[in-house]
Amino acid sequence: MGQAPRALQPSLSERNFFGAELRRLRERANLSQARLGTMIRFSADLVRRVETADRFPSREFAEACDKALATGGALMRLLPLLDKNRASDSRPANTSPAGVGLSSVLSDRLAETSRLAEMVARVPFQPGVLDRAALDWINAAAGPRLSVAGRPGSPDQVDEGDLHSVETALAMYRQLDHTHGAGRVHAQVQRYVEGELNRLLANSPVSETAGRRLYRLAAGFFELCGYQAVDSGAHGLAQRRYLRALRLTEAANDRLYGSYLLAVNIGHLALHCGHPEPAHRVAMTAVRGSEAQVTPAVAAALHAVVARTHARLGREGDCLTHLDIAERQLALSTVEDEPVWIRYFNAAYLADEMAHCFHDLGQPRQTQRHLGDALTVLSPTHVRRLAIDTALMASSWAVSGRIDEACATARQAVDYAAQTTSHRCLQRIVEVQVDLEPYRCEPEVRELGEYVRHRLPLAAV
Repeated sequence: MGQAPRALQPSLSERNFFGAELRRLRERANLSQARLGTMIRFSADLVRRVETADRFPSREFAEACDKALATGGALMRLLPLLDKNRASDSRPANTSPAGVGLSSVLSDRLAETSRLAEMVARVPFQPGVLDRAALDWINAAAGPRLSVAGRPGSPDQVDEGDLHSVETALAMYRQLDHTHGAGRVHAQVQRYVEGELNRLLANSPVSETAGRRLYRLAAGFFELCGYQAVDSGAHGLAQRRYLRALRLTEAANDRLYGSYLLAVNIGHLALHCGHPEPAHRVAMTAVRGSEAQVTPAVAAALHAVVARTHARLGREGDCLTHLDIAERQLALSTVEDEPVWIRYFNAAYLADEMAHCFHDLGQPRQTQRHLGDALTVLSPTHVRRLAIDTALMASSWAVSGRIDEACATARQAVDYAAQTTSHRCLQRIVEVQVDLEPYRCEPEVRELGEYVRHRLPLAAV
C-alpha cells in the first residue's frame, strides 16, 4: 500500500504556499509525482520535495510545470514572491540551541515590527476625516470610473492571467498574515503593491469587467496593508490605506465591499483608537448604504460592528438588539452565495465579536461563554486570533477574580503571541497583566510576569 502524502501547510511560508499550489494543480490534472516528473524531465523526488517545501523551485522547473499542467503561467507568477524567502534560506544556519535560536529570531522580528511602528508614528489617526469619507462614499455616483482604452492585444493590457496572479498572491499573503502577523509579512506585501500591483493599476484592462475585478483585488491588497498597519501599531497609516481601499471599491462600483470596508475595517479601527462615536456613525452609514444589495453574512458583520460601538458607549440594550440582528442574519447565510471576501465570517467570528461586546459591558461570564465558542472552532493557523482571544479570556478571568485560571490562560496566550510578530498580540498580553495588577503579590501573578519576561520580553510590564 502506498504511503499517504504528507499534509501540507500553505500558511507557513511563501515556499509552502508554492508547494501546495503545485500539488493542487498536479492533482487537478490527475497526475502522480512520478508522471509529472517524467513529463517535465525532472525527478519525481524533486517534485515531491518542492511540494513539501524541502526545495526551492527553479525557473526552469516552474516553467516546465506550468506547461505540463496547462496553468497559464500560474506557478511562474509565484516565483517573484519567493525571492526574499530564498535569500533568507541561503544564509548560514543558526548553530544555537533550538530554543535559543527561536527566541533570537523572534526578538529580531519583534524589533523590526517595533521599528516600523516608530517610523510611522508621526502619521496620526484622524477621526474627523471619517464622517467626510462616509458621506463621500454614500453619495458616490454609480458606475465604475475606469478606463479600458488601449490597443487591443497590447502586451501592457491587464488580462485574466494578470488577475489570476494578483488573486493568488492576495490569498497567499492573507494566509501568511493570519499565521505570523504583520511583522513577518508586511515588507513582502508592500513590495508587491509598490511593484506589480501599481504596474497593473497604471495599465488598461482588456475589458470593463476585468477593470472592476482589478480594482476589487487592489482594494483587497490595500485592506490587507491597512490591517497590517493596525497590527504594527501604525493607526494613522492604517486609516490612509483603508480609505484608499474604499476609493478603489467606488472605482469598481462594488457597493457591498465598500460597506464592509467602511464598517468592519474603518469602524473597528476607530474603536481600537478610542473613538466609538465616529465608529458608530461610519458603521451605521455602511448599514444604510448597502441595504439594497447586502447579503446575510455581510449584514451580520456590519451589525456586529454597530453592536461593538454601542457596547463601548455602554448602551447595552442597543448592543443586544444589533447582536440579535447579526445572529439572525448569519443563520440565513449560505457560504457559496456570499462574496469570497466575507466567507471567513462564520459563527466563530461572530462569537468573537459578541465576546468583545460583553467584555466592554463588564459581563465576564458572557464574555467567557462566547470566547469558548470562538476558540473551539478557530483554525489553528489563525495564530494571531488565537492569541488575542485567549488573552481576552484571561482578562475576563482576572475581572472575575479567578486568578489561577487567569494566569494559566494568560500563559497560553503568551505562547500563541510568541509565534507571531504582532503588535496587537503584544498589546493584549500587556492588558492582561494590567488587569492582574491588583493581585500582583499573588505567587501565580509573579510567576506569570517572569514567564512573560522570558518568553515575550517586549510585552513585559
